[in-house]
Amino acid sequence: MRAARLHTPAPVAGRPLTLEEGEDPRPGPGEILVEVAACGVCRTDLQLVEGDLRPRRLPIVPGHQAVGRVVAVGRDVDGWSVDDRVGIGWLAGTCGRCRFCRTGRENLCEEARFTGWDRDGGYATLTTVRADFALRLPPGRSDLELAPLLCGGVIGYRALRLAEVRPGGTLGLYGFGASASLAIQVATHWGCDVYVVTRSEREQERARRLGAVWAGGYDDPPPVPLDAAVTFAPVGWVVVKALEAVDRGATVAINAIHLDRIPEFGYESLWWERRLRSVANYTRADAEAFLALTGEIPVTTAIDPRPLSEANRALADLATGNVDGTLVLVTS
Repeated sequence: MRAARLHTPAPVAGRPLTLEEGEDPRPGPGEILVEVAACGVCRTDLQLVEGDLRPRRLPIVPGHQAVGRVVAVGRDVDGWSVDDRVGIGWLAGTCGRCRFCRTGRENLCEEARFTGWDRDGGYATLTTVRADFALRLPPGRSDLELAPLLCGGVIGYRALRLAEVRPGGTLGLYGFGASASLAIQVATHWGCDVYVVTRSEREQERARRLGAVWAGGYDDPPPVPLDAAVTFAPVGWVVVKALEAVDRGATVAINAIHLDRIPEFGYESLWWERRLRSVANYTRADAEAFLALTGEIPVTTAIDPRPLSEANRALADLATGNVDGTLVLVTS
């Protein structure tokens, strides 16, 4: 197998990923072996590679938006066969026994494990996944189309749910990267008026093309009170901007695994039962619901494909914004 592996976190300008050849992995009990065809490149990958998120295992193969096919099945696996198409997402496993797992909140499990953080991910030609956490994919979409949906799409869908977005309401999206560009398609499908706030004029124009009724910069507050907002930018002051723009009783959902400090703000910005809520991971039910929805809309995104050998450059381009669409590594 071939993999882009991280041994020591470092700035992506220093090319910290090493392209290596190694023995093919074997699926253990309850696992399947997947030949990866494509793997989306996520900002969380960048944060892991650069050390913004403390490593939990080194060396590690990043990547948690992988699409491929089953090439081997381990013992005690039901429901998967060789040649089945499969997706691999961020959530790699949970205990299944704790109070969170038993109440439909497996995303909060204290023993949860994550792809590309705790176990090797999709920046490789082969990888293993727990069979009960592998994702079944809708038909009729290419590997390149599906890969970016497995993180940004699923977590964006959960963020909309936690923000309590109502059909026909007004929604603010703060930051307009890959996840937000998928979330807007779900929100407009639900009949929402979407207001996008981003500093990039190119992203503002892209938001309008995707159905935003208004798009502006961070110094231009939306022209109407918002019923809900989701922040995607990994900076704390954006959360305050969103909180100041929402109406009474509204929720601001923070869609970020890593965020710098939220600056001090006046209580009047939180008054009138406004709420702040973080978005932590996703559940398999979220993934199932979102992937089913993609067959109805369908959710699409522009793809910027790169070979696996250019994984370092892909992360560097993501860091600088030098990207035309969603980055996807073609691994086969």
